[in-house]
Amino acid sequence: MKKLIGLLFFLFITAAAIAQQQERPIVQFTGIVHNADSTSVIVPYVSIVNTTNQSQVYVANYKGYFSFPAHERDTVRFSCVGYASETVVIPSNVTSKSYTVQVALKPQIINLPVFRVFPWATTEEFRKDFISMKIADDDLAIAQKNLSRSSILSLQRTLPRDGSEMNGFQDFHNNVVNSHSITNPLLNPFNWGSLIKEISDGDKARAPSN
Repeated sequence: MKKLIGLLFFLFITAAAIAQQQERPIVQFTGIVHNADSTSVIVPYVSIVNTTNQSQVYVANYKGYFSFPAHERDTVRFSCVGYASETVVIPSNVTSKSYTVQVALKPQIINLPVFRVFPWATTEEFRKDFISMKIADDDLAIAQKNLSRSSILSLQRTLPRDGSEMNGFQDFHNNVVNSHSITNPLLNPFNWGSLIKEISDGDKARAPSN
């Protein structure tokens, strides 16, 4: 008996809602959705839900335009990613059987929590890689390696000479060449005869005259 009474009550409520829905006039609900900060910025593909009429869902086009039939006093909710939801209630006694609005959605910034991706699937893998990890040298260690004797000798063998070094090397080469160009005359056998003759003439020049 109680189940029958509950079923009858449910049917009565449903019939009353349908009758009330049918009593409300139908209007053509039309409009454009734009940014609340700038009316020239259109918000495309906005989700539109008629929460009063069985949550019927509509979508605005790429220009933010929408148009669909609804009833007077229907509550319509506009929502889009990156914007705060906006609710519009269609008023009663619409004379032209059409209702046009401009819906302004306010931009909404949502700060998501920081999400870090690690390349290790388990804690054991992380521990193993951490223990075997080679820590990079700091600035002091890098400077000490660059100033070591082996590093300087290696750079000396591989790096080309600069301008000042080449100039000094050229001067040294010229000095060596010039030093070899000056020879000792005693090392030349052809000069020995001239030397002996000069010595003999010198002795005759010092002889006393009669």
